[in-house]
Amino acid sequence: FIMRVSRQFYRFSYVFLIFAAMLLAFTACEDDDIEEPLSAVALDLDYAHMVVGNELTLTPLIRNFKTASKEYQWAVSDSTVIEIVSVASNYAATVRAIGEGTAIASIRTVDGTEEASTTIETNLIMESEVRLPATITAYTQSIVNIIPDFNLVERPVRNYTWSANPEGIISFETDPETYEIEIQGLQEGTTELTIRSDDGQVVGSTKVIVENENDGILKVLAIGNSFSEDALESYLYGLADAAGEEIVIGNLYIGGAELDLHAQNAAENAGSYSYRKIDLQGNKNTTADVAISTALDDENWDYISFQQVSQKSGQYETFVTPLTELYEYVVQNVDNSDTKYLLHQTWAYSENSTHSGFVNYDNDQIQMYESIVDAYDQAGDLINTHSVVPAGTAIQNARTSYLGDNFNRDGYHLNEIGKFTAASTWFEILFDQSVLGNSYVPEGFVPLDAEIAQHAAHEAVQNPMMITELTDYQTAGGSGVITKNVLIDFATSSNSTGWNGLTSFLEDATIPNLKYEDNEFTGIELTVTSRFNGQNTAGETVTTTDLNMPAEVSGNSFYGNSKGEWAGILVEKGVLKLSGFESDSTYEFCFFGSRTATDNRETLYTVIGQNSDSATLNAASNTDEIACVQGIQADENGEIFIEVTSGLNNDNANGFFYINAMRIAPEE
Repeated sequence: FIMRVSRQFYRFSYVFLIFAAMLLAFTACEDDDIEEPLSAVALDLDYAHMVVGNELTLTPLIRNFKTASKEYQWAVSDSTVIEIVSVASNYAATVRAIGEGTAIASIRTVDGTEEASTTIETNLIMESEVRLPATITAYTQSIVNIIPDFNLVERPVRNYTWSANPEGIISFETDPETYEIEIQGLQEGTTELTIRSDDGQVVGSTKVIVENENDGILKVLAIGNSFSEDALESYLYGLADAAGEEIVIGNLYIGGAELDLHAQNAAENAGSYSYRKIDLQGNKNTTADVAISTALDDENWDYISFQQVSQKSGQYETFVTPLTELYEYVVQNVDNSDTKYLLHQTWAYSENSTHSGFVNYDNDQIQMYESIVDAYDQAGDLINTHSVVPAGTAIQNARTSYLGDNFNRDGYHLNEIGKFTAASTWFEILFDQSVLGNSYVPEGFVPLDAEIAQHAAHEAVQNPMMITELTDYQTAGGSGVITKNVLIDFATSSNSTGWNGLTSFLEDATIPNLKYEDNEFTGIELTVTSRFNGQNTAGETVTTTDLNMPAEVSGNSFYGNSKGEWAGILVEKGVLKLSGFESDSTYEFCFFGSRTATDNRETLYTVIGQNSDSATLNAASNTDEIACVQGIQADENGEIFIEVTSGLNNDNANGFFYINAMRIAPEE
């Protein structure tokens, strides 16, 4: 019995001990759940390192759902080292380092029962170098800005002072935060401009050269192509010089360049240009592979012009993006804040133009002209345009004269009288004075034609948006009877004294009124009725014929190819028509053809009027032979035709034939 009781007691005691242990464990767990420690909120960083001026975001982690709805606030232990910039809705704080040292950023509940913190160590990075341009060119009455380039930092940390030695050459103002300096030239001279940190650790200097803004020299730069070449490079200097004006002319040239290409070249600082520059003495120098920025730095430009490529000049939408981009680049890279900006209005093509871009205007000259005027007028509002140079209107005005549609050498580029017309327009815009009466008449020009060009330009400046008919210049006179020698040369750039230049080889190209060597008019018109292939410039330049040709006459020709295509064209014969004869007089026609070659390039010249006759010569390396036909009388319509083709002995595979010069002489 005792043993049985003992076993039962033992079992009972064992069970009781297990129960007591479980109760104790349960009680301990319940006590843990009731106690809330201060670490119920924490931060994602315990320590951080920052550079003065930088910012850091600290995000709190709420670890107890019972306290998530409590309100928190941030504090810093040292406000000279860090500051709280902003606090988001989730209590994430943006901290900025404002000074060197160590500080603690803390977040705690408003009642103070919860808190977390991050220790932040900061250090200050200071610039150790400042870079300035080696030299700066400034101008009296103009402002130049220089932005110092500090290393290591976006904004300088040290304090700086600018100084100039000697004083009095420039004045300046300084931005106290960036230390950008605005320089005003006071007088001509050179000074050393220095920026120095107050602690003397960082120093930079540049040489400032001040030139006289009012030096009386007008400087103009075109960013263009062959159309700016036509307008600026031939006759503008002569017009300025005759008016007693000093001028420097620059042209950044790429053939066929459009605004898109100029804008791209600017963005890439591409050295893609032929930089043509005409100096104070009228000497022209050309430098290859020049960037826009280089030309901008070359002179203190008073005017800079922009233009669109000719086939797009009547399409306003092609201006919008590239013109604004190019303009902004140029403005940022010129030293002269007084520079004025021009738009060079191009001209419509001749009616006989074969340019592929003519289809943009339905091959209609007036439609093209009106589109160009409208496009440039709108483009003027895209940039700070001082003026549109209305060269296109000037050319269109000139076409209303007796000269007609004869201002192009190939259907789109200008011939010599066209160039003079465009240059006269530029003269009026640049110098703000009338070109009428300007004494400059280029050698070889008929004075009447120069007068027409000047009036066309003057009227264009007065009325740039419309065509002004030159009613006083509808005829040049002449009897219709040739009484003296008439000399004609065939070259797209023709301006030889005493010679009539046929400057286009295309059908309908015209010399409206042939002149004698003394510039009197005959009343006879010369027209191309069947085109030539093109111009050749490889003729002999030293000749011994009685035509007494200058090199520019004998060395250039219009050519055709009667046997095989050349440049995609077969020209079996070129045909000229003389019209306006008023009598039954008879005439002698003499021809010269020349092209450096070794094969036989015999050319046949046939003159057809009331009667006809032919003559031949071998143009291959010809220096002394001319072909003449005598006794030709105009037909009943007062017309004589001249056919030019290859002769029977021509053994060139393409059948090339040439006409360089022609003389019409009266017979007794």
